[in-house]
Amino acid sequence: MNETLFMILAFIAGLALGILFFGGLWFTVKKSINAKMPAIWFLSSFFLRVSIILTGFYFISRGSWQRLLICVFGFVVARFILIYLTRSISGKTIKKEVYHES
Repeated sequence: MNETLFMILAFIAGLALGILFFGGLWFTVKKSINAKMPAIWFLSSFFLRVSIILTGFYFISRGSWQRLLICVFGFVVARFILIYLTRSISGKTIKKEVYHES
């Protein structure tokens, strides 16, 4: 295969890993708000997400720092995408809530 195709696939894989990582973080924060022991949610989620991401980076790079760099770039782009999406979701729910001061 062409090296350009590998770079595109590395970017897409980085996007997928970023969505998994930051989406999992968002899910963990949402679930831990009502949890009895939120520390367990945060610790288990952290170790699971980091192990998946590092394994993904290892297999995607295949010893090529260029592919690793492109994959990390896709990971960071996914972060900005999810920040935009979660702000718009939480902004809609915040506007619906009414707070009354006593």
